[in-house]
Amino acid sequence: MINVTKTFLPPIEEYQKYLEQIWNSNQIANGGKLWYELQAKLKDYLDSPDLILTANGTLPLQIALKVLAGNGEVITTPFSYVATTAAIVWENCTPVFVDIHPEYLTIDETKIEAAITEKNTAILATHVFGNPCNVEEIDRIAKKHGLKVIYDAAHCFGVKYKGQSIFNFGDVSTCSFHATKIFHTGEGGAMFCKDPELYEELFYKHNFGNKSATEFSGLGINAKMSELKSAMGLAVLPYVDFDIKPRKKIYDFYQEALKESQLNMIKLRGGVEWNYSYFPVIFSDKKHLLKTQKILNEKVIFPRRYFYPSLNSLSYIQGKKLEISESISHRILCLTFYADLNPAQLKEIRTTLIASE
Repeated sequence: MINVTKTFLPPIEEYQKYLEQIWNSNQIANGGKLWYELQAKLKDYLDSPDLILTANGTLPLQIALKVLAGNGEVITTPFSYVATTAAIVWENCTPVFVDIHPEYLTIDETKIEAAITEKNTAILATHVFGNPCNVEEIDRIAKKHGLKVIYDAAHCFGVKYKGQSIFNFGDVSTCSFHATKIFHTGEGGAMFCKDPELYEELFYKHNFGNKSATEFSGLGINAKMSELKSAMGLAVLPYVDFDIKPRKKIYDFYQEALKESQLNMIKLRGGVEWNYSYFPVIFSDKKHLLKTQKILNEKVIFPRRYFYPSLNSLSYIQGKKLEISESISHRILCLTFYADLNPAQLKEIRTTLIASE
């Protein structure tokens, strides 16, 4: 079976060395030696702002919304994983969808201001497949209208924009460390913040509001990462660069193999140093996509319709029609894409894609 992605597992003996430390310390929950070690190593590797490690990649979105958005309207994208919209609704905010750019697939910054009302408190935008939003224009709009900016950067581990970590942008950026990601802790995530006061508030919020054993700093929730997850992260981190290099070669293979096809590919924003985490292709129509997917599935190859559906069409959303996002979501397919795909597998995928046209 060839799935859309494959979890990287480090040599088991290296993970076991970290587990031995946990057994010796008898601390498997949060705030142990490995938690602090992983936090420091990630900040150094990413050249990022201060970060808080979390139990998954959705809780940082919820905490950021709780702190920054109140119960207001949040300008957001319909083209993202469901967690982006679900977090907004879960925190009793109202998503206000803005359509996407047809090539970059990120929120169309030229349409944001027209959607702003007196009820808006924040913008929550997604760097789609690690492709950055127009962060400069979003920052300008947010400052002009007094809005906070949260970036769902779930796919962005290692991504840089104009020489900076993508996590430098916005009031808060979040990332997922799920097992499907280039860097993972099995399940986990992080939130990044440059402002010391805001960072402190986010930190307390992710730990029940605890300032000490007997003192609380307002309402909080349990979003803490355990030592066991931190151990996995420490074992995976040394291999990230080795994982990205073959991904680049597979990306180049797909680009060359499909350049004469009718399939469209995501346009990367200028100035981005990408992490090659996904390879989405856009078909001419839904019928063509479903036909190709069926043929690949029969060959035990399983790409993914990602992102589908357009989030403005969710059953619990009163979303208006958004032509571009809805069209793209019906026609986009993420191809199988991971470091140890072999030439025979790649050839099979290429042949099927071309033959199905």
